Amino acid sequence: MQTDYVQRFLFEDLDIRGRLVCLTDAWQRMLDGRDYPQDIAALLGHTTALNVLLGANQKGSGRVTLQVQGSGPVKLLVADCTPELQIRGMAHYEKDKVNPADERNLLGDGRLSVTLEDVKSGQMYQSLVPLEGETLEQIFEHYLSQSEQVSAFLRLRADEDALCGLLLEKLPGADSRDPDGWNRVTHLAATLTLDETRDAQPYDLLTRVFPEELMRVFRLYAVQYHCPYDEQKVKEMLRGLGRKEVEAILAEQGEVVIRNEMCNHEYRFGAEEIARLFASH
Repeated sequence: MQTDYVQRFLFEDLDIRGRLVCLTDAWQRMLDGRDYPQDIAALLGHTTALNVLLGANQKGSGRVTLQVQGSGPVKLLVADCTPELQIRGMAHYEKDKVNPADERNLLGDGRLSVTLEDVKSGQMYQSLVPLEGETLEQIFEHYLSQSEQVSAFLRLRADEDALCGLLLEKLPGADSRDPDGWNRVTHLAATLTLDETRDAQPYDLLTRVFPEELMRVFRLYAVQYHCPYDEQKVKEMLRGLGRKEVEAILAEQGEVVIRNEMCNHEYRFGAEEIARLFASH
């Protein structure tokens, strides 16, 4: 059973293309040890789902990073997707201010940042847009319509165990192929629930949601959570700071603690480890 994937597809008679993402294991690994409240997990899940949907369009060539910065209790949502569809992400929020509230109040005013890094050329492209919409789903849908210059329909669902996202894009010739096609498939797409995605194969799920439409289904891409514990990289960073500065931190705090919020890792170094670190260089 494929549980962590993104599936591209095309309605051949309608000139409408789509992508479907469903994550369970990879999503649970991202949340492991973070103890996010339910509302925060859902917001990060929505951000991660869109991140993978965008990343699938850049498979093999581009890294996509999505950031939502807000003035409300939720200060930052970050999701990152490599060209190999390896994901990671985090949420930063004020714990004492997260009460049951709608998404707009949790986010407040702010902006959405989408960064595409072309791994072959090294060039980076960034889009910055204000948060326009009452829900994160609406905010993302507005961004897609503006950036892709095509009508977009987005459905995002997430809880602590699973997430799914469904993106449809209306290509320029869609209305001439079938004037009612876009309304018909978006009405069907709106019925998608998170529960029906948990134990379904992607092709079976798509034919269940769109039972009478002719679809071409492309290669299935696997998605993985990837945020390894890398002590050597942290040691190199400490050496870059210099012995004097690191020892000053050690004298003040009794140990050197480096926190990687993105990966939820913590690195601790005592006096003996710091001495060995600089003795070898």
